[in-house]
Amino acid sequence: MDITERARLIRAGDRRALARAITLVESARPDHRAEAQALLHALRDGPQALRIGLSGTPGVGKSTFIEAFGLMLTGQGLKVAVLAVDPSSARSGGSILGDKTRMERLSRDPRAFIRPSPSQTQLGGVARRTREAVALCEAAGFDVVLIETVGVGQSETVVAQLSDLFLLLLAPAGGDELQGVKRGIMEMADLILVNKADGDLKPAARRTVSDYAGALQLLRRRPQDPAGFPKAMPVSALAEEGLAEAWKEMQTLVAWRKAQGHWDRTRATQSRHWFEEEVRQGILSALLREPQKGLMASFSDRVSRGEIPPDAAADEMLRLLGRV
Repeated sequence: MDITERARLIRAGDRRALARAITLVESARPDHRAEAQALLHALRDGPQALRIGLSGTPGVGKSTFIEAFGLMLTGQGLKVAVLAVDPSSARSGGSILGDKTRMERLSRDPRAFIRPSPSQTQLGGVARRTREAVALCEAAGFDVVLIETVGVGQSETVVAQLSDLFLLLLAPAGGDELQGVKRGIMEMADLILVNKADGDLKPAARRTVSDYAGALQLLRRRPQDPAGFPKAMPVSALAEEGLAEAWKEMQTLVAWRKAQGHWDRTRATQSRHWFEEEVRQGILSALLREPQKGLMASFSDRVSRGEIPPDAAADEMLRLLGRV
């Protein structure tokens, strides 16, 4: 199938074509990379979806929240794509990719599309080609793209370079939970949603919301936020409570950012970030090919034998490559 036909099918909302295109952009084969770039170029200047990044501590109910939230959106007539990133084994490189199984109701919704992807060796909670997958979902006409990261960590802030809104999902807990969340991810969050605010946990959820609201007041004001943002809110994915209120706050924030020009500026900054990231990854890939690969191996051997410190070896190699 040629690129023009692939692009036509994706724009027409063909799910099989979209799934195959995501598989194509995730491939590392040089011929597949060239084909993927041609396809993305053919689909450029398409519609823009609302990109929502979502992270949270393990066991907080991210999949349950996404399913309930996604069903609410599809019930309003919106098309929702979910890109769920699963952690990969450092030993085998494999992933379970069970998100689609955990979102059984949403996976059956004709207005929803769920695609799990392995993180492989990529840091930041997202897969290497998540950005391209988002672009393909936008071209396929999805109104909202939910990007679920691997889980909370110091590198999870990379998802902010993919999304228009970043949600941090947390469970009702005490001060230990508050200290356990990294400041970096707190500073990136647009909304902190305290999940499981139902039953016996509702009072604890209210206290947790209050704790986080106070913590947010201590953070430096961001230029892309109107008064009152970022904010903490209680939600219950299980009881489907608070979801409509959270969605209303998201729409309010998006409307303000678009009116103030922050939306376009953020998208431009993100494009520049991913250009620089592609350059960095390209340089690293070039170092793994001959003759650089042999040079790397030579310096690695010298470092492991203790003949030269790692930093000095790196400086010498870079001088030989003419990069500094």
